[in-house]
Amino acid sequence: MTDDADRLTQLRRELAARQLDGFVIPLSDEHMSEYVGGYAQRLAWLTGFGGSAGTAVVLADKAAIFIDGRYTLQVRDQVDGAFWSYQSVPETNVADYLKANAPMGAKIGYDAWLHSKSWVQSATSALATRNATLIAVPSNPVDTIWADRPAPSNAVIEPHPDHLAGQSASDKRNAIATWLADKQADVAILTALDSIAWAFNIRGRDVERTPVALAFAMIWADETADLFIAPDKLTDDIRTHLGAEVRLHPYAGFSDALSWLAGKTVAVDPDRAVAGIYNQLQAAGANIIESRDPVILPKAIKNAAEISGTKAAHRRDGAALSRFLHWLSVEGPKGQQTEMSASDRLEAFRQETGELVDLSFDTISGAGPNGAIVHYRVSETTNRPIACGTLYLVDSGGQYRDGTTDVTRTIAIGPVDAEMKRRFTLVLKGHIALARARFPKGTRGSQLDVLARQYLWAEGLDYAHGTGHGVGSFLSVHEGPQRIATGGGVDEPLAPGMIVSNEPGYYKTNGYGIRIENLVLVTPDQRAGEEKDMLAFDTLTLAPIDRHAIEPSLLNDQERQWLNHYHARVLTELGPVLDGDARVWLAGACAPL
Repeated sequence: MTDDADRLTQLRRELAARQLDGFVIPLSDEHMSEYVGGYAQRLAWLTGFGGSAGTAVVLADKAAIFIDGRYTLQVRDQVDGAFWSYQSVPETNVADYLKANAPMGAKIGYDAWLHSKSWVQSATSALATRNATLIAVPSNPVDTIWADRPAPSNAVIEPHPDHLAGQSASDKRNAIATWLADKQADVAILTALDSIAWAFNIRGRDVERTPVALAFAMIWADETADLFIAPDKLTDDIRTHLGAEVRLHPYAGFSDALSWLAGKTVAVDPDRAVAGIYNQLQAAGANIIESRDPVILPKAIKNAAEISGTKAAHRRDGAALSRFLHWLSVEGPKGQQTEMSASDRLEAFRQETGELVDLSFDTISGAGPNGAIVHYRVSETTNRPIACGTLYLVDSGGQYRDGTTDVTRTIAIGPVDAEMKRRFTLVLKGHIALARARFPKGTRGSQLDVLARQYLWAEGLDYAHGTGHGVGSFLSVHEGPQRIATGGGVDEPLAPGMIVSNEPGYYKTNGYGIRIENLVLVTPDQRAGEEKDMLAFDTLTLAPIDRHAIEPSLLNDQERQWLNHYHARVLTELGPVLDGDARVWLAGACAPL
């Protein structure tokens, strides 16, 4: 019996012992995080799925895994279809599946500290149609059978200095207190790890690739705060940094501490606070106000220090990436390199800056057909050689103390065929159209998404992911509320200071993948005589776009002008920090088209 089958069998036995007919396993933690620590990787342990978003449902006689379009190919490679059915989101969802498949009168378990209140409501409603019930478990049954489950990280936290943060933690608490006064609330509960890191100007190492620490927080209308964090994470320096206005408590004490809020008016974010928190607050008799986490928007709108820092980080990162692209231009055509060797070499170039804290996510290094797997992660078993005549896609980024980067380049390894060049150029045209966009204040990313897709659509092509996501400042590489995408999720107006990615793509199953990604900064762009307050994008990422993959005849004059201007800027900013053959190569890679 395979490990996957054995684990599924063990879970079913555990559910039967608890008199449960099924259980729901999300890829989540107590903070509703996108990226979670090893201790919370229950979905990966049970199914083998290595993506960053998904949910599983296990019933007595069937099991299903729910993934979105980014993972259509990956899930089939990693999860055994003999034991699991593949369910595509948003075409279906867990509630619909339970409504159709749960036995009549079933008891379906869930962990209230891993699901939102709205999910609980929708699943409860769906199950009611089958006279079935959703039951919160006192302990997670996956944890019971996961013998070698990692312990949560005990890494110490560090101060994030004010000169990089651009604002002191006390000033941030003051702003939150003003927000609470407007809401006529006593206290705000912060559960999102990046919100807590931003609000207290701290950083941690509890989640791989994201510099956050496991913590909960209460921030009060009198500008004091209670921070719940494991004592082992605290040093004398961090206690001094936090100051006397921040009361410190063990992380494990947060659930019981919610009883303190009896009779208090408590602001809670329904999209970020798990159902377990609501249950505890209701049991305590708190007055709950549902409102978006007060940190979310200020965190997204970068201040002058954060903008200056991220620009410095992108220059540093762009130089490392350009050194890698030069190396690949020499070594790639020799046929000696693989996805893993290239990924390792790129990380080494970033390490050589002396400033890299961590990667901002696991590098996506996809050669040929593997490039068509949108969130591909190379392993020993999938590692492919980088062959001549193919496209190689590398999506990567770094965490630096002054900023977070995320960049994708698709490189032609030797001559590539006309179809590859045409579709690369269609993606490039969409990238340029979005980069050149001017739009009125109040515009949402959903209104701009079509700019990046229009040339693909004209030829009956598309891509199954959003065009842009927000990015933090030495925080999460995926940060809301801003995004450039249609359908689902928050649709926040773009505002000056927001950083968002510009990453259209195209993926030919079993063929190749193309993505061109730069990060851009939303900036004011007012011109004389205009009646509207206008905004535009300032491109932050600095690295050549492969001229060898372009079909020049498909670009119009404005697109050529944009590309040539971008490459001239890359050469101006990166040329002085490169030397030798790399500098010579950069000049050629940035030559006018």
